[in-house]
Amino acid sequence: MRGRCIVAVAAGVAAAAGCGGSHTSTSHTSSVTTTTPARVTVPARPHPLPVVTHRVLAGQIPDRIPTSRHVVALTFDAGADNVGAPRILSVLARTGATATFFMTGQWAELYPQWARRIAARYPIANHTYDHTDLLRLSLPGVRNEVLGAGAAISRVTGHPTVPLFRFPYGSSDASALDVVNHLGYTAIGWTVDTLGWEGTSMGQSVESVIARAVGHLEPGEIVLMHVGSNGVDHSTLDAHALAEIIAAIRARGYKFVTLPQYF
Repeated sequence: MRGRCIVAVAAGVAAAAGCGGSHTSTSHTSSVTTTTPARVTVPARPHPLPVVTHRVLAGQIPDRIPTSRHVVALTFDAGADNVGAPRILSVLARTGATATFFMTGQWAELYPQWARRIAARYPIANHTYDHTDLLRLSLPGVRNEVLGAGAAISRVTGHPTVPLFRFPYGSSDASALDVVNHLGYTAIGWTVDTLGWEGTSMGQSVESVIARAVGHLEPGEIVLMHVGSNGVDHSTLDAHALAEIIAAIRARGYKFVTLPQYF
């Protein structure tokens, strides 16, 4: 893993969402400079972003936490609907486990009460404004998606996002990653996708979700799950499997951490 760059950047606010996909970890070295972004054009009401100083891991999309400790990061993308949110938050609270949420700005606007409940207890990272495949956009369009999400989440929750970003569908290239890094975000991938988002209609089950999460267990594992339901069968396999995933991982001597503890 290459070294980190310390940058002064405009930090947005929050993230999480949508559906899974195969992520591409781009190995690209970029120089990170001090940037003061213009006002956001997405969503319609712009929101000025505060300037803060933090570390950005530039040119990389890590798929695991760089540690030999027996720790696991549960992550939830929130960009579809909110059907799994009640069970996910209930299980996390009951078990005392923690997680990191990658949220879209649009999700925060559609489900403000849930966005605020998540922000009150867990870190929220940036997952674009509306879960667009960023490779379909111009670089200014990529910039607007990232800034739009940060502004929307901050406005809804009253909290800025942590400076972490996840590409929708895992779809990225060196140029899009460079934009994300220059806006002050470290991009994050995943070690294992539970595939809970595929739902029962695509052959998944609570048992298969648990098996994937536990079967890929290793120090620093990053588990990708989703808040929303499958659009066809309306199942929320990740939410229903969560309690057993937590129990199984703990039984193997692992603890749960959030991504901002390491990135």
